[in-house]
Amino acid sequence: MKKTALIAVAFALLLNVFAYAEETKIVAHRGASRDAPENTLPAFRLAWEQGADAIEGDFHLTKDNQIVCIHDRNTKKVSSANLVIRESTFDELRKLDVGAYRGKTFKGTVMPTLAEVFETVPDQKEIYVEIKCGTEIIPVLLAEFKKAKLKKEQIVVISFDKRVIQEVKTQAPQYKASWLASVKKDKSGNLAPSLDSILATLKQIKADGFSSHMNNIDEAFIRRIEQAGYGYHVWTVDDASIANRFKKWGADSITTNVPGHIRSKLVD
Repeated sequence: MKKTALIAVAFALLLNVFAYAEETKIVAHRGASRDAPENTLPAFRLAWEQGADAIEGDFHLTKDNQIVCIHDRNTKKVSSANLVIRESTFDELRKLDVGAYRGKTFKGTVMPTLAEVFETVPDQKEIYVEIKCGTEIIPVLLAEFKKAKLKKEQIVVISFDKRVIQEVKTQAPQYKASWLASVKKDKSGNLAPSLDSILATLKQIKADGFSSHMNNIDEAFIRRIEQAGYGYHVWTVDDASIANRFKKWGADSITTNVPGHIRSKLVD
């Protein structure tokens, strides 16, 4: 009986290990942005075709209170014009071609709305909504969440702005939200911000997780974050060996510009 019980426990533990390993999600950074124009519907659709578990997109609020998908505060990088998002109307922005800079294949691609990006998300998949402006977007953002056909579990809010995360968790705690920050080292070799500071901030703003660049992160760092009850997410990882290292360390998600490549190289 004892031997049977031990075997059963060992088997259960083994199943847990496999289940844990499978939990590491591949998140397409601005869609499949190595192969298509970032933050566009072609990039997001391609990410799903390449096997991404989630997509990540950047969002700003326009002058007339529409939420559009674009990384920078202006359109200089992705179009022939240089319009400031918060000073432009949706109609003005919609006239721009944000795909031609990546070649003839994507000529005529327009800047999508948050609602249009939501429509690409399949059942059981997720979207990481990165807010690139301030808290002024939140009333419109939460209204869009309510109109979307997605389940609350499919939407994750992320931002470098602590106030955005705190406000989302205050007004709509049912949605997951993670704080973004780059972890650097000071002249003495200490982490900046420190791990204690990060944990204090996460607690203060009631975040669900912490997301950082891959630099200066090790297994002990991730373990401490997760032992405190928070998820850990890493960006932007395009190297398969690094991706597998973070999966082994227990990262909840790996954000990448090449979801198809990372999907094919991730070790089970």
